[in-house]
Order: sequence, then C-alpha cells, then structure tokens
Amino acid sequence: MSIEVRDNRDQKRYEVWTDGQRAGFAQYRLHAGRITFTHTEIDPKYEGAGLGGRLVGGALDDARVRKLVVVPACPFVADYIRRHTEDYLELVVPAMRTRVSGG
Repeated sequence: MSIEVRDNRDQKRYEVWTDGQRAGFAQYRLHAGRITFTHTEIDPKYEGAGLGGRLVGGALDDARVRKLVVVPACPFVADYIRRHTEDYLELVVPAMRTRVSGG
C-alpha cells in the first residue's frame, strides 16, 4: 500500500492518499505565520489503518519546514501532538502547549 500526504492549497487541507485514492484530509486556515488545524476526517473504509496519524504527522512535518506556528483546534490533531510531544509540541503556539501536552 502506497501512502502519500499532499497539501491541497486550493482546498486548504492536507490530504492522505493511498493507492491513488484520497482516504482523508485535515482542514486548515493560514494566517500571519500560523496554521490552525480545524477538522480532520478519515474515510470510514480506511479507519484503523493508521492513515490519520500519517496524515497529521505529514502535515506537522510540513508546518515545521515552512516555519509555521501550529494551532491545534482540531481534537484529533491535538491528541496526536499529545502522543508525540517530543516531536511536535515545540510547533504549538505557546499559549496552548500546556493544554495540549496535558501538563
């Protein structure tokens, strides 16, 4: 199974594709050096395959490369960061870090 995460800038969302089929997306808003993730959705037929994690990890990696501050308004994105604090917490807007990390 091939998996690819793409930034669909026209639709303002990252998409995860597997074997040529879009399996889900993470909607976002860009503003003044920040990316706010608002909603994440995986097609039910792909649930449990780890594609949500691949999608969010890929989106956060791209935010890092683009030097964007992350606002995880989407609960799925916030939970992913909570489970991977060592990799992604530093990307989160400082005012939300304690809430996201659970500490």
